[in-house]
Amino acid sequence: MASGFFALLDDIAVLMDDMAAMSKVATKKTAGILGDDLAVNAEKASGFVSSREIPILWAITKGSFLNKLIILPIAFLLSAFLPWAITIILLLGAIYLAFEGAEKIYEWLFPHDKPKIEIKSPKLSEAEILASEKDKIKSAIVTDFILSVEIVIIALGSVLEEILLMQILVVSIVAIIATIGVYGIVALIVRIDDLGWRLVKWSDKKKSISKTIGTILVQALPWIIKSLSVIGTVALLLVAGGIFMHNLHFIEELLSSLPSLVGELITGLIVGAISLALFKLFKYLFFNKKQ
Repeated sequence: MASGFFALLDDIAVLMDDMAAMSKVATKKTAGILGDDLAVNAEKASGFVSSREIPILWAITKGSFLNKLIILPIAFLLSAFLPWAITIILLLGAIYLAFEGAEKIYEWLFPHDKPKIEIKSPKLSEAEILASEKDKIKSAIVTDFILSVEIVIIALGSVLEEILLMQILVVSIVAIIATIGVYGIVALIVRIDDLGWRLVKWSDKKKSISKTIGTILVQALPWIIKSLSVIGTVALLLVAGGIFMHNLHFIEELLSSLPSLVGELITGLIVGAISLALFKLFKYLFFNKKQ
């Protein structure tokens, strides 16, 4: 009896160890999406009144958890009954990621000057401000849904060969870590400028360490968001390229002489460039001509 109990404990320990190792691998594979998720949400969560930033971020976080509660069961059902569909979704997701990355690079290289229009609007009422906040929260949750699908599918793709229980445990852990990690960091980022202002006001002296640090923090916020955007873009291409290389072995063989990171980046860039070109061609043929 005792030996059976200890054997069970040993099995549980092995399972937990395997789960931890696989969760680590799956989290690494979703790192690119998490970087982009972080950049997108930091941008969406900033720009509000200081007192409203955390409540709004909390509302988006709850929406993100709800998104994953919807996505996870569907993903597990697909894995159980249509495992081949996961690979197809992975590749389609990779095309989207590569497209998104290529589009960002295109916008950096060929920026479109937006005309500056000054609109003098009356002061918004409290109801209008709340309505505006709700719209932004909805927009952020929709964006999160798309990114959550990608995170879950990529995480699931890394453990497809494992038993269903392991898939459920690993992917659920990754989903929870992704949500808490991303929105926790976003909360810190959006409050950096507030912390900076407090440090600036802390000292009455014209020059002080607190004022210097505070000024740096205030000025750092837009740069942090911009740098996250750049890192996120590169990560998108790497993740997309990695998915193609791991699922279409002829690409992996074709680029086998290159370091894996370089191969993934090149693959992501090529797929992104092709998908972007096709999108622009489609847009030109079917939309521009009608105007």
